[in-house]
Amino acid sequence: MPSVHHGRRKSFWARVIVETAVASIGIALLSCALIANQRFLDRHFVPSFFLPRHWYVVLQTSGRLAMAVLGMWLALVARRRTGRFAARTPAGALRIVIAVVLAIGASELVLNRVHLRPAEWLSADDEPRRQLDPRLGWTWVPERTGHKSIGDRIIDYSIDPAGYRVSRIDEPVDPERPTILFTGESVMFGEGLTYEESIPAQVGAMMGVQTANLAVHGYGNDQAYLRLQTELPHFRRPVAVVSLFMTALFGRNLDQDRPHLGPGLVWLPAEQHSRLSSLAKLVVPYRAETTVERGVTVTQQVLRATSELARAHGATPLLVVLQFGHEAQPEQMLRRRILDNASIPYVLVEIDSSWRLPWDRHPNARAARAIATAIESELRGRLTIAGPIKKMFLVLIAKPLLESGFFSYPYVATDPLLNGLRSEGALGRSNVCPPAGTRSPRVAASVQSGRYYCHGKLDARRVRRTNVQNLRQVHRSLRHAGPGVVG
Repeated sequence: MPSVHHGRRKSFWARVIVETAVASIGIALLSCALIANQRFLDRHFVPSFFLPRHWYVVLQTSGRLAMAVLGMWLALVARRRTGRFAARTPAGALRIVIAVVLAIGASELVLNRVHLRPAEWLSADDEPRRQLDPRLGWTWVPERTGHKSIGDRIIDYSIDPAGYRVSRIDEPVDPERPTILFTGESVMFGEGLTYEESIPAQVGAMMGVQTANLAVHGYGNDQAYLRLQTELPHFRRPVAVVSLFMTALFGRNLDQDRPHLGPGLVWLPAEQHSRLSSLAKLVVPYRAETTVERGVTVTQQVLRATSELARAHGATPLLVVLQFGHEAQPEQMLRRRILDNASIPYVLVEIDSSWRLPWDRHPNARAARAIATAIESELRGRLTIAGPIKKMFLVLIAKPLLESGFFSYPYVATDPLLNGLRSEGALGRSNVCPPAGTRSPRVAASVQSGRYYCHGKLDARRVRRTNVQNLRQVHRSLRHAGPGVVG
């Protein structure tokens, strides 16, 4: 009798534990289905480049229904069946639980032996070929031509020794010539398009200016900025820097499985996560609100820094925002949250949603032509205005002041103002670099750090070094400065 009573108690508690566990899972699924309305999903699932908005909504709605049905089935049907099974064979139920736990652990161990690439670089054999880069995550394999069969065409992807897409390897980009630089990812690179059909090549042909295509497949805005930061100093005469933003690609700025930039543009290495959790995130790309907010902040900082970097090298920055088809309300809200709320200037280019390659979601040649035309029109307008104002400033204000000795700059080879004066034949190195013995310790230190200072009293008013396009502000600053520091 005692043994029978003990067996019944054991079966009873086994049934209670199993039914409680199954019911809890069912209730959790039901709760998720109720909480995950469309507003919740729009906050935690950012727009997708590869899935149209209506498909995304259908998949999300189907997922909610599946969770609701599965939750009800577990809570009302499976709970009782598993409870009866556990009551009959408690040891069997325990063995099943142990087997599931061991299977999960074994899967994690096996996946740890498999080299998983970042989410935006899953195939090592895809053309054009990529190679690992410790700072950027990956770059193109240089000095190589890859061939890819797309639709009924064979597309050649030629990468020059510097890692830029060109028409032919033996015709690399010349960093000595005036150049318009393009940053971005596969859209700007020209996935599925010949070199002549790509956006940078078409803009270059329209404007008669050499272009440098720095775009790399799978890049987020932070990677594009880091690549520009490395490559821009190599160009002697950069004309403009064209960068790209799409709300449909914002999710890449949230990825941390690759080297990335954090708040304050601090470089961070790739974060290591459980392989199973990484795979789960690929299937269900849920993002916490804190992750999205962090991505918004970093994206704003990256886009501002890109413009400042271009101006620091004497180039005109242009941010192009692409929108294919109708802009849904969540996409519009995200665009305004990132760009408009931060007062980041941009040009919105809307493209017909049907102007895509038939085999994927990238723009076709017609869309690339429309984008290139919009860029060319905007650049011509900006450069037409900036050119005369810059020359007026150089000739009428900066040149007389420098020649009169009212103030002078230490010589810095990359300074666009001094480059402009030298190109006008108005200034040589001896005119702007004061003798080393005449510099105070503070001025000497500032010269070494690459900052710009005048001769004179160190307690004089500091004047912010401004964009030469803003002639009125520059003139006002110089008038009130007196001999002192120009930063």
